[in-house]
Amino acid sequence: MNTLLLLGAIFMFLAVALGAFGAHALKNKLSEDQLKVYQTGIQYHMAHSLALLILGIMAHILPTASNTIVMAGWFICTGIVLFSGSLYVLSLTGIRKLGAITPMGGLFFLAGWVVTAIAIINL
Repeated sequence: MNTLLLLGAIFMFLAVALGAFGAHALKNKLSEDQLKVYQTGIQYHMAHSLALLILGIMAHILPTASNTIVMAGWFICTGIVLFSGSLYVLSLTGIRKLGAITPMGGLFFLAGWVVTAIAIINL
């Protein structure tokens, strides 16, 4: 349970740091399209980092659902790494093949939200 809170804080720190890096250091180095890809990674990274913090709080408040909530958190962590991570690397390197990883990250996000819904339904 504390793990989700810690991971949420770490991922949020990284989202803010990478967002600032993109806004300042990459602004004049990437094309407009590459910057949009990078910003999409930041947007999903930040939203799902907040979700991890919320899930961590939920796990504390709803101890009967905590195992399911933690599972949802791990799906979301994997989604951040695959979805946002692939977009960061794609925007910085231009390697288009990495775009194949992004939808897998999206599936992990979706799985995390489905498992969250299941945890709530089973309260």
